[in-house]
Amino acid sequence: MSKPTPPKSWLHTCSRVLLRLARIAAVTYLGLLLVMLWLENYLIYPAPRYPDGDWNADRVAAEDVYFTSADGTKLHGWYFHHAQPRAHVLYCHGNGDCVAYHAEYLQRLSESQRIAIFSFDYRGYGRSEGTPSEAGVLQDSIAARDWLANRAELPLQQIVLMGRSLGGAVAVDLAAESGARGIILQNTFTSMPDVAAPMYWFLPVRLFMRTQYNSAAKIDRYSGPLLQSHGTADRLVPIGVGKKLFDLAPTHTKAFFPIDGGDHNDHEPEEYYRVLDRFLADLP
Repeated sequence: MSKPTPPKSWLHTCSRVLLRLARIAAVTYLGLLLVMLWLENYLIYPAPRYPDGDWNADRVAAEDVYFTSADGTKLHGWYFHHAQPRAHVLYCHGNGDCVAYHAEYLQRLSESQRIAIFSFDYRGYGRSEGTPSEAGVLQDSIAARDWLANRAELPLQQIVLMGRSLGGAVAVDLAAESGARGIILQNTFTSMPDVAAPMYWFLPVRLFMRTQYNSAAKIDRYSGPLLQSHGTADRLVPIGVGKKLFDLAPTHTKAFFPIDGGDHNDHEPEEYYRVLDRFLADLP
C-alpha cells in the first residue's frame, strides 16, 4: 500500500518554516559580513599608542625623530646611530608593534651588525598622528626612507630595507618602487587576503577585503639582494605563504632561512644573526 500523502497545509507550513530559517541565516551571514568589513581596519591595525610601552629613548641611546608624511601627518621614530656603519637600515615593524616595544632589539641589531638603523611608527601608532590605512602606511614609509637617506646623505637606492610581518609588505613596496641596497624580510606574506582567507574561511575574504598589501604582485620589480626568514611553526602567517613570496622574487642573490619551531613573534636564533652578518657583509 502506498503511504498517505501529507495534507497540503502541512507541506505549506514546512516550506514557510524552511524559508523563514533560510532568511534568518542569510540575514545573520550578511550581518556578520558587514561587521567584519567594519572591523577590518581594527583587526589589521591593533595599533599600540603612546604612553603604552617604555618611551625613555635614553635607555637605548636612541634619537627622537619627528618628520612629516606627504599629506602632512606628523610621524615619530627612533634613530640608532652607529659611528662607522656598514649599512643604513630602515626597519618597518609589524602591525601590533611600535618603536617603544622593540627598542632593545633594534639596539642589539645596531651594535652587533654595525649598522645605523631607523625605525618609525606608522600613522596611528606610538606617537605618530593620524589613523592607519594601507595607502597612509605606505606613504609614511616613503617619508621615513627619505628622512634616513637625507640623514645619511645617501641615494634612496643605498638604503637597506628590513621588515617584519606587515612591515615586510611595506619594505617590498618601497623596494619595488625605488629599489634598495638589499631587503631583509621576516615572517611576511604574499598578500593580506592570503593570510586572512584561511582564518576566515567562512567569509568571501578575497572578494570583499579592501586591504591588500599585495607583495606577490610587486616583488618581481625588485632584483637586488634578499634575505628572508620564517618560523616553521608560524600560526599567523604559515611558512608556505612566506616561501611562496620568496620563490616569486626574481633575484638570484637571495637566501631563505627557516627558523625551526619558530612562531610568528618568536625571536630569531643566534644562527640567524650569523647569516644576517654575512648578508650585510656581501651587500654591493
